[in-house]
Amino acid sequence: VQLQASGGGLVQPGGSLRLSCAASGFTLDDYAIGWFRQAPGKEREGVSCISSSDGSTYYADSVKGRFTISRDNAKNTLYLQMNSLKPEDTAVYYCAAAHYDSAWYEHEYDYWGQGTLVTVSS
Repeated sequence: VQLQASGGGLVQPGGSLRLSCAASGFTLDDYAIGWFRQAPGKEREGVSCISSSDGSTYYADSVKGRFTISRDNAKNTLYLQMNSLKPEDTAVYYCAAAHYDSAWYEHEYDYWGQGTLVTVSS
């Protein structure tokens, strides 16, 4: 069972990035899946999640309207489209999967990717 996150990098404020998270060894659509992030010196926080049953999406207030979570079941891959990026979005981003219909809290998640660094700076 593995989650492989990718797509991070350096971007200027106002720019966009799309993170990907490829799953192997299990089927993503059986799980709630989400993105978390951890900024330097801060605790990891939830960014967004998508439910397994009906694809309902949830976002942290800090990213609502700028980030979009999606899932491609055929590719067994999760995405996070990030627009209008701000310096405060700088963090290591993690994807995760939970054996629930929906999940928001870290302790609910069973599988974690290795993280991908997003740096927003001019």
